[in-house]
Amino acid sequence: MIKESPASPVFILFSILTTFFIVFRRAITAKAFDVDVLLIGNIILVAITLASFFMQLKGLRSTTTAAFLRAIYGGFIIKFFVVAALVFGYAYFVSGKINKPSLFTLMGLYLLYTFVETRALMKMSKRIKNG
Repeated sequence: MIKESPASPVFILFSILTTFFIVFRRAITAKAFDVDVLLIGNIILVAITLASFFMQLKGLRSTTTAAFLRAIYGGFIIKFFVVAALVFGYAYFVSGKINKPSLFTLMGLYLLYTFVETRALMKMSKRIKNG
């Protein structure tokens, strides 16, 4: 039997969203979305979500409370500041011509990835017995 990765829900969500953006590219573009921004943003969101997930998973497996809290807060802070820096960088490089529908969609995807990550970590916390 193949053991399922704890990050499988994140990969599944990423695959579904990427496929959706590629298949319905014309329809999405017709609604004033920039599909390239959505695809790049989705890749970046999944990368920082996985980095945060594995950092928090390591903290979950830790035996000390300080290490657990450091991992949880560290994962949140890294995600938050990387996303904030990317939004400001995007605004700077496009010289104020921000594609708001795509940006707000990516904000929603940030919340969705955070929900999936938290749910996977909650399931893992029930399996891990460390005292």
